[in-house]
Amino acid sequence: MALLGALLLIGAVAPAPALAAQTLTWTADDSVTAYKSAPAQAVAGETTIVFENSPATGNTTGMPHTLTFDTSTEGYNHDVNLNILANPFDANNGRHEATVTLTPGRYRYFCSIPGHISMVGELVVTDGGTTPDTIPPTVTAQAAGTRDGDGNYVGTATVTVGATDSGSGVGTIEYALDGAAFQPYTTPVAVTAVGEHTVRYRATDKAGNVSAEGSLAFRVVEPAPDEDTTPPTVTAQLAGDRDGQGNYLGTATATLTASDGDSGVARIEYSLDGGAFTAYGNPVVVSTAGPHMLHYRATDNAGNTSAEQMAHFTVVAPDTTAPTVTLTVSGTQDDDDAYVGVATVSVTSSEAGRIEYRLDSGAWTAYSAPVEIRGLGAHTVRARSTDAAGNTSAEKSATFTVVGSGSGACPAPDTRPTVVIDGDDTGVGNARLSDGCTVNDRIAEHAEYADHAAFVRHVETVTAALVTGGTLTKRQQGTIVRAAARSDIGS
Repeated sequence: MALLGALLLIGAVAPAPALAAQTLTWTADDSVTAYKSAPAQAVAGETTIVFENSPATGNTTGMPHTLTFDTSTEGYNHDVNLNILANPFDANNGRHEATVTLTPGRYRYFCSIPGHISMVGELVVTDGGTTPDTIPPTVTAQAAGTRDGDGNYVGTATVTVGATDSGSGVGTIEYALDGAAFQPYTTPVAVTAVGEHTVRYRATDKAGNVSAEGSLAFRVVEPAPDEDTTPPTVTAQLAGDRDGQGNYLGTATATLTASDGDSGVARIEYSLDGGAFTAYGNPVVVSTAGPHMLHYRATDNAGNTSAEQMAHFTVVAPDTTAPTVTLTVSGTQDDDDAYVGVATVSVTSSEAGRIEYRLDSGAWTAYSAPVEIRGLGAHTVRARSTDAAGNTSAEKSATFTVVGSGSGACPAPDTRPTVVIDGDDTGVGNARLSDGCTVNDRIAEHAEYADHAAFVRHVETVTAALVTGGTLTKRQQGTIVRAAARSDIGS
């Protein structure tokens, strides 16, 4: 399947009454870590989504991106199923539009192309009511971990930040460790550096109100020499057949592994599409079509748990439909429907892929252009095609006869004693045939050919017919065909 193009899969639950018509625009460029621009807030109701990934937005490499709305992760709205693939070279020149209905809450969006999973963000949708939310959220933080007699945290202090908002709802939570800048808070923060620490924190609701900044101070001390405080390392490997967009065809299999150099790995756990964490034992096989998100973590025998990792992928239904092949024979026919002098075989397929044909008892040969059959006698041609997914069509066949064009076919027969091709004397006798022509006439080295391969195919065809008629032996045919292959005719 070609990567260039745009796929729009758009759906939504029954929409709430539209409060405001609006247009939201996302743009992308050469980056695989972030969209170039994206809206942060919107009002509930019918909305036009514009996604542009084009030279005008800074894409100079032709790199494709998607705009995909998450429909599975807990904590987000799942009522908009949007998956737009945009490429500067597609039919819309990288600019696509879709109409959806947004409802109050948070939507998560991301790029579903493997390797681009860090392109992710949130869209906060308010109900558009007339009563503004002016009250900021309430935000708290606490540290947890093993503590010594002085209240210091031994080895690691894990800081958890939480916020509540009774108005528009919590939009974002941020934290800053020691003198660093604020950054988004998503999971508990493990602080392992020995010494005094201060975590500052704040929250912003969906109406844009920011809480007062809070702070939490604590101290981390060295653990006892024999104590294991290092969490395991955990990785995921995805496997399966993939299409041109990187989607997995039919099934994706995730294999999780973990290592720990101290106390050893106790368990590996995973969560698929926002579900509860489950103990990992065997590879996880995912066959449901659509985008998926796999979270995973590992815990060692000392109780240390790794940070959660994530893998994002998409499963699509495999292509199992075979193409249809069409075979036609054309040329001048006599009263008996035999083709006079030459029959031209043309083959087409309903899908892009590989086309092959087989003449009489010969081998299957790649088809690229119409094939001229000049060998006299009865012939059977078979054809088949195979698409990009490996599906092969049923064979089509045609049986026909090629006859000479009478005494006028060779008014000046080539009567050299042996078959000569492009100056190469094969040593095979140049026999005269029933219509007055000779083997050299049949080879027709001075005729017009699309390319060198077409000439060699022509020689194979006419000599095969002469073998069938008893004029040549198989050994003589091989000698002539090799001479044709060595020649420059048609080059």
